[in-house]
Amino acid sequence: MRQSIRFVAPITLLVVASTILSAGLAAQVPQQLQPPANEHLLLQVHAKGDQVYTCKADAAQFTWTLKAPDAQLFDENGKPFGKHFAGPSWEANDGSRVTGKAVANAPSPDANSIPWLLVNIVTHEGTGVLSRATTIQRLNTKGGKAPASGCDTSHVGQEVRAPYTADYLFFAPK
Repeated sequence: MRQSIRFVAPITLLVVASTILSAGLAAQVPQQLQPPANEHLLLQVHAKGDQVYTCKADAAQFTWTLKAPDAQLFDENGKPFGKHFAGPSWEANDGSRVTGKAVANAPSPDANSIPWLLVNIVTHEGTGVLSRATTIQRLNTKGGKAPASGCDTSHVGQEVRAPYTADYLFFAPK
C-alpha cells in the first residue's frame, strides 16, 4: 500500500500542475485570439529567426514595412520541424505546407515584441502533419519589431532583419 501511494502521489501532483499550467496559459491568451470552439490543438512549434523589413516611401513618409518572416521551426524536443517564411507560410519537414491570413491580433505582453496573432489557414499543400490544420496562434513573441528609426530617403529599398522567437500553435477540427 505504501509503495502505491509513493507511486500515485507524484503522478497526481503532475496532473494537477499540468492542469493549472494549461488553465493559466489559456487565461493569458486574449479572447480575440482563441481558435474556434470546434477545434483542438494539433501541434505546437517554436520559431527562431528574423522578421525581415524593407524601408518604403509613401508620399513624404518613410516606414519599415514587413517583407517576410524567415524562421526555423522546432518541435517540443528542440528538433528541427520545418520553416516559416513569406506568405505567411509554414512548412513541415514532411513537405506539408500551409499559408495563412491574420484575422486578429493583440499586443504582446512584452512591449518590445511583435503582436500575438490568430491566423486562418487559406491554402494547404501536401498530405503531412500540417494538412489537417485550419487555424494558427502566434504567442509568446520575443523581439521582431521593426526599427523605430533609420528609414529615410537614403535607405529606401534597404532591408533589416529583426531577430525574434515565438510559439506557433496549430489547431484542427475535433
